[in-house]
Amino acid sequence: MIEPAVARRVKLVGFDVDGTMTDGGLYIGTAGGQPVELKRFDIQDGLGVHLLRAAGLVVAIVTGRAGDAARLRAEELEVDEFCADAGARKLPAFEAILARRQTRWEEACFIGDDLPDLPLLRRVGLPVAVANACREAKEAARYTTAAGGGRGAIREFTEAFLQARGAWTDSVRTYLRERGDVAAR
Repeated sequence: MIEPAVARRVKLVGFDVDGTMTDGGLYIGTAGGQPVELKRFDIQDGLGVHLLRAAGLVVAIVTGRAGDAARLRAEELEVDEFCADAGARKLPAFEAILARRQTRWEEACFIGDDLPDLPLLRRVGLPVAVANACREAKEAARYTTAAGGGRGAIREFTEAFLQARGAWTDSVRTYLRERGDVAAR
């Protein structure tokens, strides 16, 4: 369970990609003689990101693997910040995002799964691990999802997080109203 006081303090939510937004698998090959890397993202996780942004949170993606797949997904989700560091040095990248957004560590959440995420998980106010995370990430987390990375973990987190803030019902209502799927009540 996410503590309401902790959830209400959060202004920025950061995500790892491989193993968190994806199941960690990579499809690597060539197309037309050019190298191609493909990743599978969960559509429900995308809705979770949308709901977080609609609730007024800054959303950041910080990945340790440079490549077009993560960048394209970040653009599609219209995240506020994206950083890919091929050396998986996430701490300086996340610190820079916090500085640009004038956000303190205790006002940030990060969701990760593996050792490169530990420096962030150990500093943010709300560290979250996905079900398939390594032992160290789970030990650092205040909340661990039941779903694995790339399998709805972000969508699950979003619901638990917005419920802890008391904003879930309004978020769903607003989402459906904006789509024109239900009459406003």
